Amino acid sequence: MNVIDKSRASRWPALASWEGFLLLILLCVFFYGAVAVPGFLSAFNLTQAAAGMAEKALLVLPMVLLIIAREIDLSVASILALCSVVLGVLIRAEVALPIAMAAALGVGAVAGAFNGWLVTALSLPSLVVTLGTMALFRGISYMILGTDSVNQLPDALSAFGTDNTLGNALPWVIVPFLVLAPIFAVVLQRMPLGRRIYAIGGSPDAAVYSGIPVNRLRFGMFVLSGLVCAVASVVLTARLSNARANNGLGFELDVITIALLGGVNVFGGQGKMTGVFLALLLVTALRNLLGLQQIGGDAQGVAIGALLIFSLLLNNSVGKLVGSRPHRWLANKLAVVTGGAAELGTATKGTDRTS
Repeated sequence: MNVIDKSRASRWPALASWEGFLLLILLCVFFYGAVAVPGFLSAFNLTQAAAGMAEKALLVLPMVLLIIAREIDLSVASILALCSVVLGVLIRAEVALPIAMAAALGVGAVAGAFNGWLVTALSLPSLVVTLGTMALFRGISYMILGTDSVNQLPDALSAFGTDNTLGNALPWVIVPFLVLAPIFAVVLQRMPLGRRIYAIGGSPDAAVYSGIPVNRLRFGMFVLSGLVCAVASVVLTARLSNARANNGLGFELDVITIALLGGVNVFGGQGKMTGVFLALLLVTALRNLLGLQQIGGDAQGVAIGALLIFSLLLNNSVGKLVGSRPHRWLANKLAVVTGGAAELGTATKGTDRTS
């Protein structure tokens, strides 16, 4: 097989990957929107769509790490609301904006540390712990501010929530995500810390015997989750121009949906940030497309949920098909089309002899 044939054959795994499937669906959605929905590809609409997903995009970053490590944080939206309330109350008390933001970050870190302590020190399951703290943190928010809201924000914070940059094409509220996303991706997929997180998700007991500080890493991930929630609270408060106790209500479901749709294994040990980023774009595009067609939020939730169930079923079916002999026969036939039958046939025979 010559060099061209080898490169052509090597494209099949990439095209058949979960990321390739998400990219194909995303392109179909954008094509439909460009053809059938007026204004979908306008600069104003794309800017608004990006701004509307800024907080969820931030929240999904630590959620991916936690799920890969066989943990979960259902309290992310409640931590966001608590930090937003603290920020708003301090601003109303005429505390300087940098101090108020620092306090919100501190509250987020403490909330995340509380989750991490319950999980690591008391060996409680994170699903149960964060289900409880989801109600706890939201309840504290109502105890602090009640049903009131803080609407008078400093000009700098209001401008951050409404203004754009890069020639009026990029909302400021999406900038924190654009800064943090590459860092999370590099750490997870290119650094030893990321390999340790995968190892914890693959087998926590084996990770312990390998010398990985499992509890320390889990605790750190929960603290990181709280900090990112605090950053998202600043973004949401600025974008909505108010702080109140019900901010971010229901965000945790969308965040988990994006993570799972992006290919993160719910049982841990598998997942890539690249797939999650594609899933984030897909969910954003779908919600925006449905919104432009006057379809409400409940119906949008049904559509996103149906997409998640369909994708998980498809992923499971493809996974079973990949391991079957008919699939290897089909791959052999595809290689014939691309000019690579001889080498792939030899590899398949070798696989059959060792299986």
